[in-house]
Amino acid sequence: MQIAGELKKDHIIIEKPKDIGRLYDKSHFGKFIDKNKLKLDLIEGVFLFEEGKIKIKKGSNKIDFETLFSLALKKFQHFEIKYLVFKDLKKRGHSINIYEKDKVITFNQVKNQFYVIAFSERDKLDLNKIKKTIMKVKKDGKALWIAIVDEEGDITYYDASIIDIKGNIKNYKFPKGKCVLIENRGIIFDTKLSKILFEKEFFGKPFGKWLQISFVEALYLYKNNILDISTLKENENSIDKIKNFIYNKQPDINQRLYVYEDLKKRRLIVKTGFKFGSHFRAYTKCPDETHAEYLIHVVSNNFKGIWEEISRAVRLAHSVNKEILLAQISKPKINYIKFGRLRP
Repeated sequence: MQIAGELKKDHIIIEKPKDIGRLYDKSHFGKFIDKNKLKLDLIEGVFLFEEGKIKIKKGSNKIDFETLFSLALKKFQHFEIKYLVFKDLKKRGHSINIYEKDKVITFNQVKNQFYVIAFSERDKLDLNKIKKTIMKVKKDGKALWIAIVDEEGDITYYDASIIDIKGNIKNYKFPKGKCVLIENRGIIFDTKLSKILFEKEFFGKPFGKWLQISFVEALYLYKNNILDISTLKENENSIDKIKNFIYNKQPDINQRLYVYEDLKKRRLIVKTGFKFGSHFRAYTKCPDETHAEYLIHVVSNNFKGIWEEISRAVRLAHSVNKEILLAQISKPKINYIKFGRLRP
């Protein structure tokens, strides 16, 4: 038998005790406005109507589905996105409610195990808002789910968290040597130093008996007093001119170096992630023992992007058994924000 509801402005009132018991006690729908009345929001009402579990009137007039849905679209911003996520999670057996205490969070699970943010695939990704929300739900001891609705109504779920990434690579003391910068890399011609740098911490890549290293590795080793850096032009060998030479080749070198240095402090092996579409790949153990566990992309503190980028990055990372991290530079801190595919 269908539940009877009365439409009042932007909500639906249930008054029959039996109906209230079915909705609230059994299925966690609605909120009490007094001891004898249960209030449903329009998302709940539309869902129950579509499921054939409720009939709704306004005064003496019956309300049909189109009228109810159209009203909800007018009353609430992004209603269809929120509704599609609500419907999907309900169908999957999750007890969720509209979350009214925060402008970013859309739903919370009834037992408060997780929160959900619903987005359209066309919505902008504001990483700062995501970070702040992650910190809020972590403080509450909960998980954060992100639901992305595409233009066909399919939904992809991600879990988002800030992780304290650490490895167990030993830090070695290296003898000092020299590096010559050429067009897109540095070359170490000292064969002994080349061998030690590669074997101990996997800097660079062998180049015959020598070692080729990236610009970020060259600057890191220079700052740690392991390498002196020069170019093939004698009049351009001051450190300021060398840094300018590198900057002209790689304008984001300072941001990459800042993250690279932090990852090395965290005792990780760090290599280029270009073949995986990211800035770095990182190993917690020796690369001879394991594959890289992480793909890391460096972004600014105020980074804004599109969800398609996250979808692409997560799918690629999962296809090669890695996790994608956005290294958000918020000096002096770096937030390593992980996005992972989720099956709710």
